[in-house]
Amino acid sequence: MSDIHTTAFRYDSTCSEMDIKPHPYINKMFEKEKEETVIWANRGDFKENMHLYLAGNNKLLTDRRLADPDCLALYKTLENNLYVVSLDLRYNNITDEGAQHLAKLIEGTPGLQELDLMGNDIGPDGAEHIAKALQTNETLRTLRMTGNKIGNKGGMCFAQALQVNLTLEALDVGDTDMTIESVIAMATVLNQNKTLKALNVNRPILFTHQEETTVHFSKMLKVNRSLEELHLQKYDMRDFGATRLAECLMENYTLTYLDLSCNRITRDGTKELAKVLKKDTALKTLDLGFNRLEDDGALHLADALATCNMTLNTLVIVSNNIASKGLCAIADSMKTNTSLSKVFIWGNKLEEPACIAFANLVETGRLDLTDTDVKPYVVDGVTSLCEQNHHIRRHYYYAPSYGDDVPSWQPPGVHEPRSKEITFKV
Repeated sequence: MSDIHTTAFRYDSTCSEMDIKPHPYINKMFEKEKEETVIWANRGDFKENMHLYLAGNNKLLTDRRLADPDCLALYKTLENNLYVVSLDLRYNNITDEGAQHLAKLIEGTPGLQELDLMGNDIGPDGAEHIAKALQTNETLRTLRMTGNKIGNKGGMCFAQALQVNLTLEALDVGDTDMTIESVIAMATVLNQNKTLKALNVNRPILFTHQEETTVHFSKMLKVNRSLEELHLQKYDMRDFGATRLAECLMENYTLTYLDLSCNRITRDGTKELAKVLKKDTALKTLDLGFNRLEDDGALHLADALATCNMTLNTLVIVSNNIASKGLCAIADSMKTNTSLSKVFIWGNKLEEPACIAFANLVETGRLDLTDTDVKPYVVDGVTSLCEQNHHIRRHYYYAPSYGDDVPSWQPPGVHEPRSKEITFKV
């Protein structure tokens, strides 16, 4: 099957064979795809594939979420299908039974490249089926399991799959209740895996203060030459862990995105991370939001940015108890640093000197309003900053349906333009 018409016909036939009513949401998205195909044809183009959007949290499109029988129907419909290359099933009512059907889909379709299962009810058994399917799959590039409580067993299964799978490039297992054993297994596997480029292992369940997981990820980064993006939120990481990461990042020239937000890193750990910036490694995005940097930590970052670093593009330091001294130093560093273009500072002590400093950056054109989360305004001669919804991961859990900020993977509202494509960040 290589077009929407044969795909939709196959779905209707499958529902008839199963003696169930076609899900109105699936039919609606097929009809939307047919309309879009006509638009493409009128422009003289031929649409070769589609992204099947079936997220259950979009009230503009559906009031009925998909369940396990719908997964069986989708499996029978999309088996050997070459037209649907991306499937979005976020926030539905899919359990282990539905995951078993989707695992068969992963094994049986040669066209599926992206699968999003965020926010469903998949447990350890369902994760085991999906992980086993990955061992034989040769097409899937992106898998998102965020929010499914797969636990230690599910995490170990995915670690095992990464030992065999040679095609998966992005894996998101954040907020899945993985424990220390599965997190360490994941880090250990990446010592040998050469295909995974993006990994999200946010918020594991850790009953230790020794930071073993951080140490293992540090050692992995010292030898891994394929990973480009790593998310380590909510690891209870302290200065010891940040120092171990910094030591090993000195020898890593492939990681471009490092997320260490929601930890307990203070000025001492930030000082070590600033040394990485001074060495000018490949790091382009550094997220240190919701830590304990304060002014001293911001000064260490500003010194590295102003004097040595020419690669960092995005810096996130939101909610770090930074006052005017640190924020002004960051603003001043942007006057000499030509590579840093995105800075996010909301949640700190935005006193007037800091407000004036960032207002000047905006007025001179050094900082674009779309590249920061604050916007200057003046009342009675006093310069202040207000918050903007421009965080770097603003489309991770939810995306708008109207306006210029609609990502390409979500159907826009009527008569609203779709923004440029947002790349997948796990």
